[in-house]
Amino acid sequence: MDHIPEEDWPLVGEVSHEVVREAKAAGVWIFGGGVRRQQSTVVATDGTITIGPVPEQKAVIGGFSIIEVSSHEEALAWAARIAAGCRCAQEVREIMFDPES
Repeated sequence: MDHIPEEDWPLVGEVSHEVVREAKAAGVWIFGGGVRRQQSTVVATDGTITIGPVPEQKAVIGGFSIIEVSSHEEALAWAARIAAGCRCAQEVREIMFDPES
């Protein structure tokens, strides 16, 4: 998010949080948060622990939002609102539902 000037961060934070409050009020918000830029830690099936790759410099996941909506179109509409609030493009993916989770 290097494209956001330091002096704009308070406004970006407030506008982004307002979108989250609206999503909560609409009943679609499940969870969200920022992701620290760091190497991942990979735990293999045998318990072996390996330090993962350094995140690429071109594309970084700065955070995520999980919402529950009835259609792909509605997800895209919320993604557009989130993108405008945080001034960052949003990648939209569907999470497979698992009734055991």
